[in-house]
Amino acid sequence: MQKVQGRTRLGAVAVAVGILAFGAGFTSLALGQTIVDEWASVKAPPPPELKSVPIGNPQETALLMLDFLKQNCPPRPRCLASLPKVQRLLTQARGKGIHVVHSLAGQSVTDILPEVAARAGEPVVSSGPDKYLNTDLEKILKEKGIKTVIVVGTAAEGAVLNTASQSALRGFKVIVPVDGMSSVTTYAEQYTAWHLANSPRIGAQVTLTRTDLIGH
Repeated sequence: MQKVQGRTRLGAVAVAVGILAFGAGFTSLALGQTIVDEWASVKAPPPPELKSVPIGNPQETALLMLDFLKQNCPPRPRCLASLPKVQRLLTQARGKGIHVVHSLAGQSVTDILPEVAARAGEPVVSSGPDKYLNTDLEKILKEKGIKTVIVVGTAAEGAVLNTASQSALRGFKVIVPVDGMSSVTTYAEQYTAWHLANSPRIGAQVTLTRTDLIGH
C-alpha cells in the first residue's frame, strides 16, 4: 500500500508538472506574436484634438525654430510646404515679444533658410535631434524666465519629437503646432503627434495645435 501511495504521489507530481509545462507553452504561444507580426493589421488611433492656445505672457514664452536648413528642408516637400505658416508664426512671435531660438545640426547659421533666418540677438544652438544635448539651450531658456516653448521644425520624428519631449521632461509647458512640424513621410508626423500627446510625463505637458490657433 505504501508503494501504491508513493506511485500515486509521483503520478500526481508528474501530472502537475505536465500541466505547468503545457500552461507555460500555451502562454508562450499566446504571447509569441510581436508588433512586427501584426504590423499590417494595426489600426491608427483617433487623431488627437488640436486646441486653441492663448499666450498668457509672451516674455515667458519662447519659439524654438528647429533645423530649417538649406540642406534638409528642400528634400522634404512637407517642410517646404510648412514654411509660409512657420514664417507667419515667427513674424507674429517677434511682434509680440516672444523669445526666438534657432537650431542647427552642425551647419552654419548662414544655412538657415532666408524665409526664417535668425536675427541679430536671437540665440542659435547646434546639436543632433535633442537640442538640449551638449548645448546651452536650457540655460538660455531659464535665464530668460521661459516657462512655455512653442516647437516647430524638421524632422518631426527627430528634432521636434526629441526636443519637445526633453522640454516637457524639464518642466516646460510645450506647444506643438502640427502644421509646423514636417518629415519625409506622413507616418512619421502621425507617430510624433501621437507620442507627444500620449507619452507618460510628456503628454500632460504638451498641447497640440495649429499655427493659426496660437494666441487665440
